[in-house]
Parts: sequence; C-alpha cells; structure tokens
Amino acid sequence: MADFQYTAKTAAGETVTGVLSAESEATALRILDERNLFPLALRNGSDAAGRQAARGRVRTRDVGIMYGQLADLIGAGVPMLRALDSLVKSTVSARLAGLLREVRAAVADGKSLTEALREHPEAFPPLHTAMVQAGERASFLEEVLQSLSGFLERLDELRSKVIGALIYPALLAGVGTLVLVGALLFFVPRFEPLLGDARKPLPTELVLWLSGVLRGYWYLALAAGAGLGALVWGALSSERGRRWYEEWRLRVPVVGTALRLLAITRFCRILGTLLANGVPLLQALSISRGATGSRLLGDRIADAMESVRGGRPLTEPLRVGNLFPEQILAMIRVAEESNRLDKVLLKIADTVERRTNRQVDQVVRLLEPLILCLVAMAIGILALGLLLPIFTMASNLGRAS
Repeated sequence: MADFQYTAKTAAGETVTGVLSAESEATALRILDERNLFPLALRNGSDAAGRQAARGRVRTRDVGIMYGQLADLIGAGVPMLRALDSLVKSTVSARLAGLLREVRAAVADGKSLTEALREHPEAFPPLHTAMVQAGERASFLEEVLQSLSGFLERLDELRSKVIGALIYPALLAGVGTLVLVGALLFFVPRFEPLLGDARKPLPTELVLWLSGVLRGYWYLALAAGAGLGALVWGALSSERGRRWYEEWRLRVPVVGTALRLLAITRFCRILGTLLANGVPLLQALSISRGATGSRLLGDRIADAMESVRGGRPLTEPLRVGNLFPEQILAMIRVAEESNRLDKVLLKIADTVERRTNRQVDQVVRLLEPLILCLVAMAIGILALGLLLPIFTMASNLGRAS
C-alpha cells in the first residue's frame, strides 16, 4: 500500500486536502470518485520519498541480493506485489528501497516487471531487463533471478578482489610521496645553511632545486599538475583517446594480460548467462557487447554479430586482433557445432576467471616490490644529495689538518 496526498474539490465547490492509502494511483482516483471528490492534484508520497532516497548510485551487491530474495519469494508462491512490498521493507539500501517503491507502483498499474525495471536503467541495465523479460515470457522468472543474483555476486567478488589487491600498493605510493614532499619542504631547507658555498654534486643540486621549486612556486606546481591532469582527462574523454589508452594498457606485460582476461571473462559469462536464460543469440551479443568494459572487444563482438546475422560462424571475427586465446576460440567453435554454446561459455568463464585471479595476484606481487624500489630510490637520491657534500667537506677538513 502507498500513501497518496491529494487536493480535491467537493460537490459544494470547497477545496479539501488529505492523505489516503491505495494500491496504485488508479485505485486512489477511484476512491476519490466514490467519495464524490474531484481531484485537482494527486501525489504519491511514498514515491516522492523513494525518489529522494534513490538519488545516486545503487551498489551492484545490493541489486544482486535483491534478485536472490525476489527469486526465493516467487519460488515460495508469494504474489509479485506482496513480494515487492516485502523487499521494500527488508532492503538495507535506502536508494534501492526507493527504486523498488517505484517499481512496485508501476507493476500495480499493470506494467510487467520488465517494463517497470526499464524505467530505472541506472540500477537495472539492459543486461538485467533482457534476462527478466526472457524469464517472464517463458515462465521461468525464478531461475532467471537466481542466475542474475549469482552472476552479480561473482562479478562483485572479482571487482572487490581487484580493488582490495590494489589498496596496499596505492597506500605505499601515497605514503612514499607524502614523505618525499615533506622532506623537500621541511627537512632539506635546514641543510642549506650548513652547505653554504661548499661544492655541490649533481644529486645535491637536484635535491636543492626541487626543494626550492616546491617552497617558492608550489602554487605553480599545483597549477601545472592540474593543467596536466585536465589535459590528460580531456584526451581520455575522446573516443580516440580512450581507444589509444586501452590499446596501451593491453600491451603492458602481465597487467595487459590480466585486463584482457577480465574482459573475456565478462563477455563469456554474460553471453552464456543470457543464452542459458532464453535470450536470442543476436540480442545476447548486443547486450554483452556493451557490458564487457572493453572497446576493442566490443568491436570484435560487433563483427561477430554481423557474422552470425549472415549465417557464418561466431569465432572468425573474434580471432581478429588476437584478443581471444586460440584455446578459447576452439572451445567456442566446437560448442557452436554441438549447440552447447551457453554451457561451454559459462565453463570458459569459470576457467578464465581462475586464470584472471592468478594474473591479478602476479600483478600485485610485481607492483609491491616495484613501488618499494621506486620509493627507496627516491629516498636514496634525497639522502645522497644531502650527505655527499657533508662527506666531501669532512674529507677536505681531514686533509687540511
């Protein structure tokens, strides 16, 4: 039930306001008519609160949990409207609860669950709505929602693994940078009077110059950094810049392999899940193309769509660009011939995901010593620049005495 705030005219011409509870807007209008009230304005107070709460991004994890709970309710025989009411009350995320109120109101007005979800693409992308539509049409919505819940859970686990693995290297880099900047700003200036007119080697000149620049022209350094950042952001905002950046990333040893395997995992799992839930191949390819996160892979999938539309195999366009390993292409080719493409794609996704996890571990193991070496090198140059002239002065004093 939702609360509707109304402003209406009575038969005598008086203006009245109030609040009533109804299943939908149509039901609320019927109640007002039965009360001999002519509505001037009718606003769903629950929806207004829901829209306010739903502003912002909804976490993938919360959406996946919601799909699993909805599948359990439907499997237990709970009607859709009552199931959505239960989800609104039990969902922890206020943003998602607000969206579910709007979905529930749309379903109460006679729309299908697919149509109601399509009104909120920021939380329910085409991948989700296509699978739900297939489930509604073929009467296996419970299985589709369970598949979506499992898919989003695995996707969130992989994303959390990557982010968690990068936290320590990023912390090392950040702390090392702060230490160096702090030393240049506050520690190096104390040494300048001690050095005086002593002969300064190149590392010392470099350290003193950097310290002077940071102390005297820090605002210019910030402006230059901001300008460089804006320039890079502008370049990467263009289609050509993003494509160049992605090509460059894929060429980086180890890191490029991990990113390529991650994109292949997303493609195989999304396409396999869609096919397993009754989505036609061309529509499934179109959805998976936009969900891989890779423009280069998206180009190959677009070519594959044209190939399938022309009655040709799926694997030939995917071979272009050497994005897919030959073993995966061979498995897809055999799966096409045996009409088991959905099962084979999900198996490939599981296998490649394990390989991706190993690649991510390798990248992290390489990043940590690399960052430590860079920080140690910078601190070493700083220490060398400050101590070399002192050692030189001490040596000269020793020879003079």
